[in-house]
Amino acid sequence: MTEVAIDKRRVAESFSRAASSYDQAAEFQRQVGTNLLARLPERFAPRAIIDLGCGTGYFTRALTRRYQQPVIGLDLAEGMLRFASAQSAIAPSGYASSWVVADAEALPLKPESLDLIFSSLALQWCPDLGRALAQAAQALRPGGCLALSTLVKGTLTELRQAWQTVDGFVHVNRFMAVEDLQQLLATAGFGRWRCELEAHVLHYAQLSGLTQELKALGAHNLNPGRPGGLTGRTRLRALTQAYEAFRQPSGLPATYQVAQILMFKEES
Repeated sequence: MTEVAIDKRRVAESFSRAASSYDQAAEFQRQVGTNLLARLPERFAPRAIIDLGCGTGYFTRALTRRYQQPVIGLDLAEGMLRFASAQSAIAPSGYASSWVVADAEALPLKPESLDLIFSSLALQWCPDLGRALAQAAQALRPGGCLALSTLVKGTLTELRQAWQTVDGFVHVNRFMAVEDLQQLLATAGFGRWRCELEAHVLHYAQLSGLTQELKALGAHNLNPGRPGGLTGRTRLRALTQAYEAFRQPSGLPATYQVAQILMFKEES
């Protein structure tokens, strides 16, 4: 389980609102997904593929190009799927994608019907990651692969620490500790798996660059305990001053800790 419960309805609404601005702000997300895609074995040739938490469909289209197979895009946010469908119509691949509103913790899939489930930076929004992993294991055929990337504890640590000097509210999304994640992976019912960690440090000229990017991505604070209403100017000035303590020659850092994971279902 994550440290605090996440309201999936709020997650879906937030990402739906961000659909039209997401791709312009998603350079880091594209890099993480590209790194995950590169980890898939070269000789792996899946035929039945889904992109779980597909968002705007960027990696749905990338998977289609790589494997020359139609790929199903699943997401909890209907607004993202509408945008993904429109984008795929603009840049057709020759393979028709289909788009399904779905919850990773209750996948509408037949048992042992898939060869590959690809999910980049989506499953951190699951209140019960263990259930999502079990759903994926059930849907995969023997020898099938779950390729996922997720954010872990230590992500946005600078922003979290800066806010802690200002007030006691929860302003930054909380993510699972690596040790807890690895324990879940070890008991998820897969024959073999590996988890590699990546640290990404982005830099911004001003704090507003980071906060505006998080809003454009739909990934701003979605936790219980967040303050209601608009953040006051006095608190924002205090936050800006606190964050300046982290400034580097390249700008204000924002650290993301990413777990890149490949899990293979045991062959019969």
